[in-house]
Amino acid sequence: MRKASRFVALLLVTGIFFMGLYMTGCTKHPNQEQLAKLEEQKKAALAAEEQLGKLQREKADLENQLSKKKMALEEAKKEKALVQQRLEGK
Repeated sequence: MRKASRFVALLLVTGIFFMGLYMTGCTKHPNQEQLAKLEEQKKAALAAEEQLGKLQREKADLENQLSKKKMALEEAKKEKALVQQRLEGK
């Protein structure tokens, strides 16, 4: 008797669960609103990737400029040391 009532309770719970899924309208296909949101998210992702590429190029350009400035600074330091050495030699 006890096993039978457990089995019936399990069947009822399982049935209620599947009825709940059925009534909430779970479908395999997205609706128009979901498709619009997906398209909007795709556009946002593409814009973000484009912005990332732009910023990476800008970063590379700035690093290149920094490298050139450092080289110019080193040259200026060498020239200053040479001039100072010549002045002290007189």
